[in-house]
Amino acid sequence: MTRRTTIHDVAAEAGVSVATVSKAVNGRYGVAEDTVSRVLAAVEKLGYESSLVASSMRSRRTGVIGVLVPDFEPFSAEVLKGVGAALNGSSYDVVAYAGVRHHASTGWERRSLQRLSGTLIDAAIMVTPTVLTPSIDIPVVAVDPHTGDGDFPTVASDSFGGALQATRYLLDLGHRRIGFLAGRPDLRSAQLREAGYRQALADAGIPFDPALVAEGRYDADAAAEAARTLLSSAPPTAVFAANDLSALAVLDVAASLGLDVPGDLSIVGFDDIPEASRRTPAMTTVRQPMHRLGVVAAQFATAMLNGQPPEQPRVILPTKLIPRATTAPPRA
Repeated sequence: MTRRTTIHDVAAEAGVSVATVSKAVNGRYGVAEDTVSRVLAAVEKLGYESSLVASSMRSRRTGVIGVLVPDFEPFSAEVLKGVGAALNGSSYDVVAYAGVRHHASTGWERRSLQRLSGTLIDAAIMVTPTVLTPSIDIPVVAVDPHTGDGDFPTVASDSFGGALQATRYLLDLGHRRIGFLAGRPDLRSAQLREAGYRQALADAGIPFDPALVAEGRYDADAAAEAARTLLSSAPPTAVFAANDLSALAVLDVAASLGLDVPGDLSIVGFDDIPEASRRTPAMTTVRQPMHRLGVVAAQFATAMLNGQPPEQPRVILPTKLIPRATTAPPRA
């Protein structure tokens, strides 16, 4: 097999350092025009033109949009599918990147963007970023950012409205002791879901009871432990969980405790991931348009690449309650 030409080969042929080739690739200052010309000539001579790096040398574009996620889990996977669907048939490819070594830390997107921007991607779609202030010169779109509004165009679901609808649905069924399995306290969408839960109780004249709230942190193990706490003594007749993974954990814990769902306990989740409808009983949940989030984010990114910033830089997409088999009126 013919060995693939590398950046080191380009540097040797042009008589420059690898660092100089990198600067030329990224269009940075400090590289003379004749040096750039030598690098491009080396690219052509060595047959390096098929690579993304060589493409960016010539046109400053790679034709790739990056989707940056802290981890590959159901929400980010569905958003990624939406991005792919929106870009299908376009001139752009999609690359998905997860900084798995750093996904639990604040600022993971800075490290990811530093690795990808300039030579590998033309624009970035960041899913649940922890910060919205990375200094890069490519278009960036944020999906469901931790802190809410920032400097970039943003698309998110109506977390407050969805939680309000879910809790009101349980109230309309006749439940009065409704537990809440909260998400991560640092995530804006999780805060809004708790606010929607509280507002629905207040509207119904039911005092907020902190004993009926536990923190699942959007993590299956933490959610299972929190569910055991909620259901161990004076359990509620219903639980609204801030995401489906947590709701599924409640369903498993209820089964282990011998509780019938929905006879002894009604459960509502949030997201409508594929597993929610596949479980037995099928999960009542609030559907957020995860696929649509990816579509809108991709539309934002391509518009910005064409020099057309979105007229509406922040979009909130509606959610919808999907009643299934895990909810029923409480037993008398």
